[in-house]
Amino acid sequence: MVRLPLTPTDVERGQRLGALLREARGERSMLDIALDAGLSPETLRKIESGRVATPAFSTIAAIAEVLGLSLDEVWATISPARRDTAPSERLRERLVS
Repeated sequence: MVRLPLTPTDVERGQRLGALLREARGERSMLDIALDAGLSPETLRKIESGRVATPAFSTIAAIAEVLGLSLDEVWATISPARRDTAPSERLRERLVS
């Protein structure tokens, strides 16, 4: 299967995903989160840094579950329509509600 090149939108979305996951992880170690999600720490590191801009759905779902994020929250945060609000503000809104 040939993989299409990433668009600038894909790259931006991957960077927003990485920022969201780093922030949601907080002080917890990358190793603990990765192992709890059934991933290698290197995979989580690449996603958090934006080097893997389009991880598999099952990978995102596993990380989100460990971090206590809903997939709806993840999508709302990384989709282009929500760029007006920083990840920290959205995470704070979620924790307060």
